[in-house]
Amino acid sequence: MNKSAAAERILKLRTQINEYRYHYHVLDESIMSEAAADSLKHELSQLEEQFPDLITADSPTQRVAGTPSSRFTKITHSQRMLSLNDVFGRDEVQAWADRINKLTPGATTELFADTKMDGLACAIVYIDGVFTQAVTRGDGTVGEDVTANVRTIESVPLQLRVFDKTSNPDLARFLTGRTEIRGEIVMLRKNFEALNAANEAAGKPLFANPRNLAAGTIRQLDPKLVAARHLNFYGYDLLRDDPTEVPTYSFTYQAIRALGLAASQHATTFTSIDALMAFIEQWDQKRKTLPFNTDGLVVKVDNRTTYRELGIVGKAPRGAIAFKYAAEEATTIVKDIVISIGRTGAATPIATFDPALVAGTTVQHASLHNADEIARLDVRVGDTVIIYKAGDIIPKVQESLPKLRPAGSKPFNMEAELARQYPELEFERPEGEVIYRVKGATGPLFLAKALEHYASKSALDIDTLGEKNVIALVDSGFVTDPADIYILTVENLLGLDRFGEISARKLVDAIQASKTPTLPRFIYALGIRHVGEQTALDLAEVFGTLENLSAATLEQLEAVEGIGTVVAESILAWFSDDDNQDLLAKFTHLGVRPQPFAKTTGPLTGVNFVITGTLEMGSRDQAAARLVALGAKEQNSVTKDTTYLIVGENPGGSKLAKAEKLKIQLIDEQRLEGLLNA
Repeated sequence: MNKSAAAERILKLRTQINEYRYHYHVLDESIMSEAAADSLKHELSQLEEQFPDLITADSPTQRVAGTPSSRFTKITHSQRMLSLNDVFGRDEVQAWADRINKLTPGATTELFADTKMDGLACAIVYIDGVFTQAVTRGDGTVGEDVTANVRTIESVPLQLRVFDKTSNPDLARFLTGRTEIRGEIVMLRKNFEALNAANEAAGKPLFANPRNLAAGTIRQLDPKLVAARHLNFYGYDLLRDDPTEVPTYSFTYQAIRALGLAASQHATTFTSIDALMAFIEQWDQKRKTLPFNTDGLVVKVDNRTTYRELGIVGKAPRGAIAFKYAAEEATTIVKDIVISIGRTGAATPIATFDPALVAGTTVQHASLHNADEIARLDVRVGDTVIIYKAGDIIPKVQESLPKLRPAGSKPFNMEAELARQYPELEFERPEGEVIYRVKGATGPLFLAKALEHYASKSALDIDTLGEKNVIALVDSGFVTDPADIYILTVENLLGLDRFGEISARKLVDAIQASKTPTLPRFIYALGIRHVGEQTALDLAEVFGTLENLSAATLEQLEAVEGIGTVVAESILAWFSDDDNQDLLAKFTHLGVRPQPFAKTTGPLTGVNFVITGTLEMGSRDQAAARLVALGAKEQNSVTKDTTYLIVGENPGGSKLAKAEKLKIQLIDEQRLEGLLNA
């Protein structure tokens, strides 16, 4: 076959293969057997191998191409990928509708609703109809370039094509210029179950849930591994430079399908809240029949012009909400109750279960908090218990079912179990407390915990000194206390399995760079019981230097706002301990000198602020430093004394809730700029 004939045959093969892909992945129907399709792909591959200059980026053979990547490039989104506010019942849906109708009368004349897929949000960019780039949601503003991996997903066309020209004559315009399609990358239940079955047969660990596996897969560095896991993409949004080209969300879904991508077949429009709620209740019963996991539905104002005009509040658009179904419950059997020791020596009992699926994820353990809580629930090894997920996140034990209890079971004895599980340690339960703690809290276990805390992001933020490297250092004997890290050398580290020349140099440099920390961070890094980030900041403001704090009396400590007798006694006890004083002296000898804390006065003196979420202007630390330089005081948690809660992207829900309860003023990034420039 000459080149001209090959080019003609290649074009026909690509068209037929793309037709098969569209029918199979978008319309969920097959126009030929999988074996026949594979045969066409094989012929195409052979022709392209014979005439490599005829290979194009949108050829079906190019889904898995190139070598594994060593990293993912950060990409700024064309428009922010927003998250949605959650609602949990009809009253909250109605309240949302009332709010936006007050702002824009008639906004809810037509609503659009679709099942909410439990996957990974992703934006796919086509230039002149050709697949060009795929970017994860990331923090909403900046995501990761996963183009090579998304290229392997069969439901993602490498070239857009209008499949329904009769009913959509204007869709050809989406084949020119920039077309961005946003959607969800999911792993279907059948593919998840098949992958776990294969792992089980091979004696490999099982994956927890489809959502986590999809997210982890798309961030693999090798596209061939991604291709082997059979992910799917479902579009839910379409962006063009001219937004009027996409008038409604119902049109959006029609266009996505016509261009060759899958979109949910269950999306529907509604003209009343009653009809919407009937749809929501219907899917509460039917959602387990879906091929993917879901915990609710997305509801939007269908008219996209109205949607845009309603604007954005904090992290979410006013014109959309996510309706979440009530947390699911399940029963399972307690296999064991193990005790975890925290970095301060606190002993926390953890129930381990036979794996149970709750709210779409596999749960295998839950905290029982303390001995009193175990006694209240009367949870025993072998018990059948009801578990649920608080806020669809944290697994909890709701109750045990004593009628299903095996014969001969005995109540859980915390002290006996502490002695059995940690025979090398002594425990005590201070008067008035419910927590058992390690007496003395010494040994390699607590050294590792103390060093992890010392290097953590909220403390000295020492890059690459994470859990595994900490354990390697402790096990090697190079580190006997946190101060020993400052005498580590590259040569020391090269003797350990985990380090090469580059990683060893990077860690040593990061450690040396931490020798002049701010006083609040250093106080927090010491791991003094009851002293969190906010208390460390309060102590730094009052005492100014570590020497002053070390010499403080009980009365002086109790005089610090927010510090009671228990905390004051804990601080006094820490600085009274000879070993701790030796540690401080060793830090000083090795050149570790916390910066004296000087309270700044300025135009914002008297202003107390808390920052939550991600800021576009830069890091939260940078914004906080600018505010403090003007005399303001940073707080790590919202209190009645907080003046402003500064709200960025993806804010913490607990801080927002507390601010609302205490009627603390919320300000966005625009008002923050005004404060900084006052």
